[in-house]
Amino acid sequence: MFARFHIIRMRTSQFITAVTSLLTLSLSAEVTLPSAFTDHMVLQRNQENPIWGWAEPHEELALSLAGIQLSTTADAEGNWTTKLPALPAGGPHTLRISGSSEVLVDDVLSGEVWLCSGQSNMQWPVTRSYGAEVEIVSANRPRIRFLTVSRNGTALPQENFDGCWNVCSPETVGDFSAIGYFYGKMLHEALDVPIGLIDNAWGGSSAESWVPRNTLESHERYQPMLAHWDKRVASFDEEAYKAYLAKYNAWVAEGRPEPALDWGETVHPATGQHRPANIFNGMVNPIAGYGMKGVIWYQGESNAARGEQYLHLFPLLVETWREIWGQGAFPFYWVQLADFGSEPNEPGEDSWAELRDAQTQAMDVIENSGQAVIIDIGEGRDIHPRDKKTVASRLVRWPLANDYGFDISYLSPRYREMQTDGNRIRIKFDHLSDQGLYAFDTKDIQGFCIAGADKKFIWAEAKIVAKDTVEVWAQSLEDPVAVRYGWAKNPVVNLYDGNGLPVTPFRTDNWQWLSVGKVID
Repeated sequence: MFARFHIIRMRTSQFITAVTSLLTLSLSAEVTLPSAFTDHMVLQRNQENPIWGWAEPHEELALSLAGIQLSTTADAEGNWTTKLPALPAGGPHTLRISGSSEVLVDDVLSGEVWLCSGQSNMQWPVTRSYGAEVEIVSANRPRIRFLTVSRNGTALPQENFDGCWNVCSPETVGDFSAIGYFYGKMLHEALDVPIGLIDNAWGGSSAESWVPRNTLESHERYQPMLAHWDKRVASFDEEAYKAYLAKYNAWVAEGRPEPALDWGETVHPATGQHRPANIFNGMVNPIAGYGMKGVIWYQGESNAARGEQYLHLFPLLVETWREIWGQGAFPFYWVQLADFGSEPNEPGEDSWAELRDAQTQAMDVIENSGQAVIIDIGEGRDIHPRDKKTVASRLVRWPLANDYGFDISYLSPRYREMQTDGNRIRIKFDHLSDQGLYAFDTKDIQGFCIAGADKKFIWAEAKIVAKDTVEVWAQSLEDPVAVRYGWAKNPVVNLYDGNGLPVTPFRTDNWQWLSVGKVID
């Protein structure tokens, strides 16, 4: 699958080269590699890994790595692709590619490679996270390597990006993804093998931006979304945009005085991170097929008003990436939205709760996937929680248990079933450790609400009656029919497994969501 897609990608990009810096790559007589293959790179261990580049049309190339010799031939347009041999963890190695010219890629390691993708909470750097000073000065880990894909939104598929692999050190770690680094550091310490981390994230990005246009076009449900964006781009007032951008930049330079200006208005609809397929074209396509173990993902805030759509869109994204990479159902692990905003005075409907539920349901339809629940570590006044280490520690449990064989808990307790007994409802959970349910900080369990047939939710009392069971009730409600937990943008919750993993927010009802039928924000 990868080889076919890669050749299509190269041919599509031939007309792009007339207006991009890739002209010199595609037409150069020298053997050339994209930015995914540079000194200090990490190859996924124990599997063949695709490699591609450019040379003279029909040029024969000889490759060598770790004493293994390979050969390939460029096609009529000068594009070539082959696969590097499977290697055990280790290195460093030198990759040599020889034709009319020679390319050497030094200090190549073989280990575990993870793609770190999503929006601003994945992009959030180590320097702006809790404990940054200690983490930075202690980051002397030369067998951890970083690659950051430059942010680029475009309607045309790109075949390269600005970037290179870097060795983890106090000088390089600060600007890298905090979740990515903490995740990779824990893997490195547990596995004692080289770790390659690819930071491919863009703050504020919408999920549809990460999906190819033709994939979205193949589903009728996305036609209104695509039509909206086509109209918006076609009618965009470029001069008004430039004037606003100049005003915004001046406002920022002055220290952001009143009146406040809208950052969202500075995002160009044609090249920004919201337009469908833009990020796929500019940031995913250039690395599509690079050998890896799997993906970690933190995104959803920009789709929070469209949870019902996300039920289909997010699995489609994962399915499409897996098809393009051609590595089968590689692991795909994500972070559920954290708590954010004002705490609710009364229970009710909430779009963020719907998005979280869509993320939870994704585990049922996406093979080899998992979710880290962080409903307890957000910050009400900031959509970017600084505690990225706890996020990474919950996320890394998934590969440690599922992919690397460690006997540890990894899945937060999840609603299984309900049983009504008079004016009380008993909620049973799956995925609990031997320690069972635990109410953190106070014995009073917080976060439950209950409703009768009128669908009006009120706050509920709750108590743990078995290690996997909670009894829920409200004195004023005689005939309850539904229970919800953590169903708010910033719910007050305190129910955990005794191992420290929070209970997953849930609802027992199937009543209509706020976001039904919503296709754009």
